[in-house]
Amino acid sequence: MSNQAWLERSFAAVWHPCTQMKRHERLPIVPIASADGVWLTDFDGKRYLDGVSSWWVNLFGHGHPRIKQAVREQLDRLEHVMLAGFTHRPVVELSERLAKLSGLGHAFYGSDGASATEIALKMSFHYWKNVGRPQKSRFVSLENSYHGETVGALAVTDVPLFSSTYAELLKPGLRAPSPDARQAGPGESAADVALRSIRSMENLMAKHGGEIAAVIVEPLVQGAAGMAMYDPVYLTELRRLCDRYEVHLIADEIAVGFGRTGSFFAYQQAGVTPDFLCLSKGITGGFLPLSCVLTRDEIYQAFYHDDVARGFLHSHSYTGNALACAAALAVLDIFEDENVLEANRLNAADYTERMRPLASRSEIRHFRHQGMIWAFDVETKRSDFALAYFSAMLKRGCLLRPIGKTVYFMPPYTLKPEEMDWLVAASGDALDEVLAGTSAGGDATPLP
Repeated sequence: MSNQAWLERSFAAVWHPCTQMKRHERLPIVPIASADGVWLTDFDGKRYLDGVSSWWVNLFGHGHPRIKQAVREQLDRLEHVMLAGFTHRPVVELSERLAKLSGLGHAFYGSDGASATEIALKMSFHYWKNVGRPQKSRFVSLENSYHGETVGALAVTDVPLFSSTYAELLKPGLRAPSPDARQAGPGESAADVALRSIRSMENLMAKHGGEIAAVIVEPLVQGAAGMAMYDPVYLTELRRLCDRYEVHLIADEIAVGFGRTGSFFAYQQAGVTPDFLCLSKGITGGFLPLSCVLTRDEIYQAFYHDDVARGFLHSHSYTGNALACAAALAVLDIFEDENVLEANRLNAADYTERMRPLASRSEIRHFRHQGMIWAFDVETKRSDFALAYFSAMLKRGCLLRPIGKTVYFMPPYTLKPEEMDWLVAASGDALDEVLAGTSAGGDATPLP
């Protein structure tokens, strides 16, 4: 069947995520038939370079043989068993290895990033009840933060496009200023911005510390805020404040974990350990849905009791799915065996240099880089910039989805130098086309 046939069937039958479906009357859905490495191929044979790792999940390219083989082998043993009252080899081994890597204890599993956020929020809230301090029930998040779109996660997400419709469902939280380095004034460094922001957080905790259960942050990079990057000193100081005011620190590394920022976990660059760690996206290399929350043993022990109601009774049918855990174990093997972090460090330095001609363009502001993430803001009056640029890149055989007027690259780690060159050249050509055009008007909705 052709692209057109699949497009029509999908439009008629599938409600696609994060999308105003009516816009697909003008912007066709792209049907993908197969994928290999960094390339996606449609049913008409056109290829697209996956410059965003299929929403940040695909670490080592599509169809990686080691992950594929691990899933195949697990299929012959056990595809799934309920984790309530049962266990299995992959979930035990994965939990042990994640604990060793993170410095945290027991692992609790879900199916996606928003589920991990919900789990961490509920655990923190329930912990304070279990230790006799139920007044500690509020959550702090950063301005422009994003932590998922289920009800609990939306309450700590500061993206009105996603949350305002559901405001009446959400538990009101507290917001603290973002340490986004783009806010630097003349003569200010990223560290100066971070320290200025942490003073606001300290004031907030001094006033509300007795009622705050936890602070949740995206370490080093706030993704939906337009890849807002900040100095690690913010996390160092935030850990100090959380200790002082007895507040849990939740590190949402759903997007930035597994080497994306340069270290295995982003918080490690600050020399701290959170109380809760949320993981998903790259955990299975993009093969299967899985999320995980790790926490300190002291928190786990507060739930360990004869009273059933003091236990953490949250559950998902596919919690700790054996196939997904097998894929995740293969991902950890690849990191260990192929020295991925060092290879990424070398590639990141090389690719940053290859982007210099693009970064030096007069329309570009705040070119920035953290590990295997690159981003820049485009100065334009086009209200439909994100949609226009996304379309222009698809024409050039590339998948990039701007966030508002921020263009970002988050490719698989297996991207080759010549593929980065091609991506950069296509990005510049698309920018020329979009900036030469005029706003179509009527649809300024950002592409998350």
